Amino acid sequence: MELIQTIAILIITLTILVGVHEYGHFWVARRCGIKVLRFSIGFGKPLFSWTDKQGTEFVLAGIPLGGYVKMLDEREAPVPVELQQYAFNRKPVGSRMATVAAGPIANFLLAIVVYWVVYLNGVSGVMPLIDTVAPGSIAEQADLEPGQEIVAVDGEPTPTREAVHLRLLNRIGESGEIRFSVKYPDSNLVYESSAELSDWLVGEETTDLVGGIGLALYLPPLNPMIEQVVENTPAAEAGLQAGDTIVATDGIEFDDWFKWSEYVRAHADVSMSLAYLRDGIRYQTEITPARKSNEQGESYGQIGVQLKADPNWPTWPDYMQRSFSYSPFEAGGAAVKRTWEMTVFTLDAIKKMFEGLISPKNLSGPITIAKVASASAQSGLEHYLGFLALLSVSLGVLNLLPIPVLDGGHILYGLVELLTGREVPERIQVLGYKLGLFIILGVMMFAIYNDISRL
Repeated sequence: MELIQTIAILIITLTILVGVHEYGHFWVARRCGIKVLRFSIGFGKPLFSWTDKQGTEFVLAGIPLGGYVKMLDEREAPVPVELQQYAFNRKPVGSRMATVAAGPIANFLLAIVVYWVVYLNGVSGVMPLIDTVAPGSIAEQADLEPGQEIVAVDGEPTPTREAVHLRLLNRIGESGEIRFSVKYPDSNLVYESSAELSDWLVGEETTDLVGGIGLALYLPPLNPMIEQVVENTPAAEAGLQAGDTIVATDGIEFDDWFKWSEYVRAHADVSMSLAYLRDGIRYQTEITPARKSNEQGESYGQIGVQLKADPNWPTWPDYMQRSFSYSPFEAGGAAVKRTWEMTVFTLDAIKKMFEGLISPKNLSGPITIAKVASASAQSGLEHYLGFLALLSVSLGVLNLLPIPVLDGGHILYGLVELLTGREVPERIQVLGYKLGLFIILGVMMFAIYNDISRL
């Protein structure tokens, strides 16, 4: 059932993104006097189609992984003399470039509209409160302390945890000073501090940016109750059962699964005393975590238990919750600003990937997109719309890259024509398309490989 839901959400998401993109091409083509032969959502055999009064066939095809707008063009098939004035290749270069650019522009407009809806309905977040600071870390160099709220990074306000992640995303692969502004929740006094980055997270595949600077942000305690005990593990040998709740280890009281798990991971092959509750009665046992190793060769302790998930977790204290409301005009300004920030970030990420500062392992394909789209939809409409807007910006930016086959490649040929006064020779265009197709297919295959590796 979960797989079906994930696939359904992916199809809906791609249909929205592709539909808007292709409608941008279609709308401008019509206004430039270009005859559109087909408007297709999806590839392959048509599942449903109809034709309008102007002779355009609208198609819903069986493979929902893209779409296209097919225009009348003498380079693809002979065109009757009476229709040649409506052919794409006969139009002025400005009309052709506008038609091509309209797809990505439509994606940017979609992102603005979606963000506007999100901001108009109000957005919420959680205060970025520091829980722990790792010894010798960037955070310790900046004199950050547990209990402080991060109010700005590099001078940019960070009222929520999401804002902190966004600011740190911009610094991946960089060297130089990073500045923090912090304060204690019960005080208005803001402390300024800084630390030095040196090729921060260069070439690494990581999603824990806050951990990358040596911080752990506060999370409400998660009840350390066991849901499952794996057979033939230290937990099973020690007599632990599903439903048991961890109380203490080596005399240290624990009321949070994460902190207890960290303690276990740090004590591989070390015998420890474990106290737990079963049916309200406290029991004691001895257990020795087995030594395991991750892909990087780092060892850790593991006893073989699985957490019992709490559907109501996390429950944030009122003072940590942030809500922001906007008037229609303010929401519009915020939407444009957010779309611009996401556009700049996407371009910066592409640049850093080419420079080798960001690992290509961070590339994601349809499997990861499907999983994230499904997870965001389950988290609520606000999260899903935010993810949809981000994908729309990414699609717009990627399509504007000056790679033949993509819209940006067509625009590049148009610019050359504007500067030289003549079209790029067909032989060079064909060669460029072949090279562009090779690049795009290679990137797609690598992204899918990354997806499968993560699975």
